[in-house]
Amino acid sequence: QTSDVIHYFLMKDQEKIPVRRADLVKHVMKEYRNIYPEIMKRASRVFEEGFGFKIVEIDTKNHVYVLINKLETAEGAPAINSCHPKMGLLFVILSVVFMKGGAVREIVIWNTLKKLRIDPGEKHRELGDVKKMVTEKFVRQRYLEYVRIPHTDPVEYEFRWGQRANVELHEQEPQAWPQQYREAHGPPPSTPASSQPSTSSHR
Repeated sequence: QTSDVIHYFLMKDQEKIPVRRADLVKHVMKEYRNIYPEIMKRASRVFEEGFGFKIVEIDTKNHVYVLINKLETAEGAPAINSCHPKMGLLFVILSVVFMKGGAVREIVIWNTLKKLRIDPGEKHRELGDVKKMVTEKFVRQRYLEYVRIPHTDPVEYEFRWGQRANVELHEQEPQAWPQQYREAHGPPPSTPASSQPSTSSHR
């Protein structure tokens, strides 16, 4: 059962999807649920000693876990691979939220991306549906929180750091982050998107 748990974590980690204890018990442990703590302890030991990963519980109320690369965080490097275009996009958003004090209206994020020639209202040749990725995928992965702002009419939303971002980045100094941070707050980069900018970014 330990090997099945390890495989399940690795499979979920490919898409950066957090693992819920309820799903582990239902789909993996099944009749072994009574020894759940022991199986998790063994899996954690294998990950740490064999893979250099650590199982971290990011939501103690709902028992949600993610894998963190101990080797990268020990060296002071972000656990998020910013070389990937999608992760680069995530770094831009996280940096804006950080600099704005922890919460940013979504219109600020969309305007920032437009300065980088990434229009959330248009399909990007590398990123695809940007708005869906930011408001759904990154939220599902627990990198971002997408929260409705109370008493707004029409309804407005804001972004915050998600539980996974807090664990992987520890809100470290933005100066230690990669080029995406500087691009988010400097002149637009020369890399063009696949489409012309539009004037709106409706949900």
